[in-house]
Amino acid sequence: MSFVVLDLSLCPEEQVLNDGQPDMDDAAGCENQDEEAVAMVEETQSGDEEANSNESTWNMDCSTVLRVKTLHISSPILAAKSPFFYKLFSNGMRESEQRHVTLRINASEEAALMELLNFMYSNTLSVTTAPALLDVLMAADKFEVASCMRYCSRLLRNLPMTPESALLYLDLPSSVLMGEAVQPLTDAAKQYLASRYKDMTKFQEEVMALPLAGIEAILSSDDLQIASEDAVYDFVLKWARTQYPKLEDRREVLGSRLARFIRFPYMTCRKLKKVLTCNDFDHEVSSKLVLEALFFKAEAPHRQRSLAAEESATLNRRFIERAYKYRPVKVVEFELPRQQCVVYLDLKREECANLFPSGRVYSQAFHLGGQGFFLSAHCNMDQQSSFHCFGLFLGMQEKGSVSFAVDYEFAARSKPTEEFVSKYKGNYTFTGGKAVGYRNLFAIPWTSFMAEDSLYFINGILHLRAELTIRH
Repeated sequence: MSFVVLDLSLCPEEQVLNDGQPDMDDAAGCENQDEEAVAMVEETQSGDEEANSNESTWNMDCSTVLRVKTLHISSPILAAKSPFFYKLFSNGMRESEQRHVTLRINASEEAALMELLNFMYSNTLSVTTAPALLDVLMAADKFEVASCMRYCSRLLRNLPMTPESALLYLDLPSSVLMGEAVQPLTDAAKQYLASRYKDMTKFQEEVMALPLAGIEAILSSDDLQIASEDAVYDFVLKWARTQYPKLEDRREVLGSRLARFIRFPYMTCRKLKKVLTCNDFDHEVSSKLVLEALFFKAEAPHRQRSLAAEESATLNRRFIERAYKYRPVKVVEFELPRQQCVVYLDLKREECANLFPSGRVYSQAFHLGGQGFFLSAHCNMDQQSSFHCFGLFLGMQEKGSVSFAVDYEFAARSKPTEEFVSKYKGNYTFTGGKAVGYRNLFAIPWTSFMAEDSLYFINGILHLRAELTIRH
């Protein structure tokens, strides 16, 4: 433990040690003096003192003092840079001749405090490493030197980021002053982690070992390269069960911290049913989340876009779609008079452009008659004309040797009416893993399909529809 004694009357070091000193709260200002002295007294840790205590400490046994260091300081400079020192020097001493105020710090903070005092005179620091800059940042927060905090934050942002340093930055205290000064640094740390771990499957063990702040940073990203929001939910549950074995703790962290980062509106209805029966969530919390998701799914597309736009400025972003590997679909199911489902798949122009020259994109699974199906959009070569074109296919998920006879129809919204226009009808007897479709859905070359005056992109969105009916 160290004591910094602001000796405003240039008293000898011996006097600092042996004379009774006033409480820091009663310290006098020294507006008329250009230069004062800071005497630093180090002592052993007693175990229960607070780091920033104002209590007088001079009745202690002098044998605990390690050494004294005297510095000359200018109180007007310190007061101008720090509200802490301004208040310290402005409160008025009990006796006008008394010129000492005492700060209690940890011995390990001495170097950082010396750097901080130097900064308040010169606006520069001599340290350049991340650990040393973090120490100065903490000292600057303690003594309310906002300019130094911003300076440290800027220097730290310019250093190469690592997972370890990013997590350190996210673990900084959340005082108002600290939050404001290091916001750009914490934002950069979150961005770094989100970018590094955007393909979570490549770093599974590493990600599972990350602390809560790291997981929150990753989950807040729109750019996760993940199959679907169902997979995000499964991951969060697995991580929470690993990190918080006690159910009570797990429910607390899921309900208060992590649920807001799961985008339940983009989960499948089948998975949402499982959320309702999941014991890891408080039932009241899961019911609210699932209801909100279902109401969002039931909204008209323009209303969904409006809700997403409103949410884009917030941290939660629960109504904003990620760049899923499997694209979300909207499904309407009918049981009577025949088992039938109508599936809507929207693709952005840039998603389609990224398919060239031989890419494909898959939809999330949807179900008919208890069997899982999916749509896949392709850029491929037209077999007759040898040019690239847009194809749409319907596939059945692997599931034993089940055979399924299905009538299907593909349609797309088309200008100028913007109504769905049928493009292809067929019937097919599916077995597990098989797919059927049309290699050139619009009967035009890829360049015409993607052109600015294309009939099929409405406000930058390609609207596709597939209708499936079980044949009897």
